[in-house]
Amino acid sequence: MIRLFAAAMLAALMSLAAASARAQPCPGNSDALGTERMIAVDARSTPRVGRKHFPDTLPLRDKELVLTFDDGPWPTTTPRVLDALKAECVRATFFLLGRNTDAHPQIVRRALAEGHTIGHHTYSHPLLDHLPFERAEAEIDRGIARDELASYGRARSEPTTPFFRFPGFASSGPLLDRLQQRGIVVFGADVWASDWLPMGPEAELQLLLARIAQVGRGIVLLHDTKVQTAAMLPALLRALKIRGYRIVHVVAAGSGAAN
Repeated sequence: MIRLFAAAMLAALMSLAAASARAQPCPGNSDALGTERMIAVDARSTPRVGRKHFPDTLPLRDKELVLTFDDGPWPTTTPRVLDALKAECVRATFFLLGRNTDAHPQIVRRALAEGHTIGHHTYSHPLLDHLPFERAEAEIDRGIARDELASYGRARSEPTTPFFRFPGFASSGPLLDRLQQRGIVVFGADVWASDWLPMGPEAELQLLLARIAQVGRGIVLLHDTKVQTAAMLPALLRALKIRGYRIVHVVAAGSGAAN
């Protein structure tokens, strides 16, 4: 009961912090990119988002972006990503692997404390459409439980923030239907930097900026486990500010005010 109360209090505090992100100046950086606004996402209205994979995406305005990171936390790169986001007062969403949250729970707690959204990405990153349905759902639930333990001190398969991204975007109809029944929003993406391919930070920066310019708005996919992405991120955030882009923070419906 104490842990449940503590988790509820932490979630409430995080929601209040996110809601006030726009109004507060960025400490030490008066020209920060910042977080423009927050939107609440609910599986009843937006069960699947990201036009690279699904018909619809988040209800974003022109030049609004949602930054998302997959596969973490990782001890040599995720802290650098968090440092870059903090310096610009930008809030992002992290889709975590349970095996990594088991190994590095302190990084998960830091991400939460700094106002970021925690989503889920299975326990060990298998391609779920290659598994029998029961094994695939068990892999999803195991990842959620380990993320919940690292985040809130209690392992459970019903996520505090019901956001999920399929590893390799390898979804299936039955799994998509099951997640919608459970009230879990499935995230695809609208643009990515292909940072799973070998490239330097400058090449990744130019590739991603060009792709963002093409789509104009949407969900951006990056990996906080990649050295080149961690190195590139400060320059990306500055470039987005210069080009007039705005960052939107996504939270679960019911977790706080949104606009």
